[in-house]
Amino acid sequence: MWLVAMFDLPVDTREARRAYTQFRKALLKDGFTRMQFSVYIRHCASEENNEVHAQRVQRVLPDHGEVRLLSITDKQFERMRIFWGKLRKPAEPAPAQLELF
Repeated sequence: MWLVAMFDLPVDTREARRAYTQFRKALLKDGFTRMQFSVYIRHCASEENNEVHAQRVQRVLPDHGEVRLLSITDKQFERMRIFWGKLRKPAEPAPAQLELF
């Protein structure tokens, strides 16, 4: 399961830029990686884990701007169509599951 965080935050004042930076750093600290500008993704092992990370994002929301969270399954993520110019690229692979033996 993937958690996608999409945001559009104001950066017109020094205080707004600081809030933007703190929010972005909180996402990175929680294991998100940048997919595109203002779009960050994180793989979650389960629905419960997904909810934990969604709540963490909610705790660090800045006062202004728009943030959207989207939860999608691995299958839905694999079906994403990615283009670099007119060339199509495959979606990022899901992280390998932990194997004990």
